[in-house]
Amino acid sequence: MPITRSAKKALKGSEKKRVFNLRRKRTMKDSVKEIVKSVSAKEGKNAEVNLSKAFQAIDKAAKRGIIKKNTASRKKSRLSKMVAKVNAK
Repeated sequence: MPITRSAKKALKGSEKKRVFNLRRKRTMKDSVKEIVKSVSAKEGKNAEVNLSKAFQAIDKAAKRGIIKKNTASRKKSRLSKMVAKVNAK
């Protein structure tokens, strides 16, 4: 436990940030899972609609430092590749 007054304040702040970061990470993971589910069910239109939501969630996570920039690019690339594969058929 923090002892000094400033350390106690810092702990409160970091707990608040942790909640926001976890929420943003969960949103990102959920949107990616929706796309994977749509792709596995071969629902191209639904996957394409969810793709923009997933991109938005991934970009926000990268912007806030929850995931790194290249990780975000890799995730977006793989998702768009999956959706394109379903829509091609």
